[in-house]
Amino acid sequence: MAAGTYSPGLEGVIAGATNLSEIDIEKSQLVYRGYNVHELAKEGGFEETAYLLLYGELPTRAQLDGFNSQLASERSVPDYVYDVMAKVPKGAHPMDQLKVGVAALAPSDPDYEVGPLDHDANVRKAVRMTAKMGAIAANGWRVAHGQDPIQPDPSLNTAANFLYMLKGEKADDYTVATLNTSLVLYAEHGYNASAFCARVTVSALSDIYSGVVSAIGTLKGMLHGGANEKAMAMLMEIGSPDKAEQYVKDALAQKKKIMGFGHREYKISDSRSGIMGDMGHEIARRKGDTKWTDIADVVERTIKQEKGLFPNVDFPAAYTYYLLDIPIPLYTPIFAVSRITGWCGHIIEQLDNNRLIRPKCIYEGEKLRPYVPVDQR
Repeated sequence: MAAGTYSPGLEGVIAGATNLSEIDIEKSQLVYRGYNVHELAKEGGFEETAYLLLYGELPTRAQLDGFNSQLASERSVPDYVYDVMAKVPKGAHPMDQLKVGVAALAPSDPDYEVGPLDHDANVRKAVRMTAKMGAIAANGWRVAHGQDPIQPDPSLNTAANFLYMLKGEKADDYTVATLNTSLVLYAEHGYNASAFCARVTVSALSDIYSGVVSAIGTLKGMLHGGANEKAMAMLMEIGSPDKAEQYVKDALAQKKKIMGFGHREYKISDSRSGIMGDMGHEIARRKGDTKWTDIADVVERTIKQEKGLFPNVDFPAAYTYYLLDIPIPLYTPIFAVSRITGWCGHIIEQLDNNRLIRPKCIYEGEKLRPYVPVDQR
């Protein structure tokens, strides 16, 4: 790309360097710090992935045990945070609640007064937010619906605790495993909109919590994290498998955007969607209810035939979360429960070698004009 060339949406523009993840377009492969996300999802778990993203290497058994203990000890959220979240007007989107919760949480951090360039303090803050994000999301939903918050269970991992705090009862092993897998798949994804937004915020030497609040606001958008909610809304609008093909053809004829399909960074497929789709289909089989996966299969097949587009991870995540009986407005907050690790990794990376992110723009307004006094206009 020639110097000074404008690229709408910064498409193709190299805005920085990272050690966190690599998206191999040719192989449609996603790698976290050198590890294929498929292996991390199938062989590891979210806590191992979080450790990898925050510390740079997969943990030993002793390191993982210590990290899990640290997360367990940090999961509780101060009562005042839930009090503040409960005052958010009824009907607010949970992502707005999440922003409020994280912003309110910041002053309670033991390292609140430590400057933004302290690497070790930033890592400690990142671990605390990783521990607390699930509680804020789950209990935020509860307080918004007039229920009391549930304290996390130190014996449960991130996925199991989220489900426990949301529903007030422990989930079965496969349900936990399914959510756990989705957290691994959503944890990090290069210079996506929310990660880049977080880096821009902290590049001004704001703090890590402010960077995360900025990222949450960006993730809320339906072209980013909100796509999974819109995808499920589409499946519900279709209603039955026999209506799916015509629905898609009509939508395409009207040039409507089909949420959950295509991706700027992938040309062949999204490597994460197959893993998530397999688990969604297995959940449907176990529940004896394949309605939503049947609709999804027709939608996927029709869009591939008509437009050559592939599903991204948001599409199977939508029906999988629905089959797990998770409220649709919580789909994007779950994304944040996972992506907090990637966001914090990017924030720490930015602050470790900081330079203010301040690009140029092309001015297309009026040329210099003389000022005319108000009475003469």
